[in-house]
Amino acid sequence: MDKLIEVKAFWDPEAKVWVAESEDVPGLVTEADSVDTLVEKLKMLIPELLEENGLSTDGGEVPFKLVSEIKTVSYPQAA
Repeated sequence: MDKLIEVKAFWDPEAKVWVAESEDVPGLVTEADSVDTLVEKLKMLIPELLEENGLSTDGGEVPFKLVSEIKTVSYPQAA
């Protein structure tokens, strides 16, 4: 597979996990407590879901990029 798959990840502060989803991989929604764990899960899930959806990987590499988002606030320092 030559197409670079984009996976979006965001931090869920209530559940305290990273959540990943992708429009390029039908059915992909997963979570993990760290980005490293999330990446390892994605390495397994992406090819499985592509095959299940009839999108051939030809048994080869499936390149993907993880784009993360964290929403937070900052406060000015007292002078």
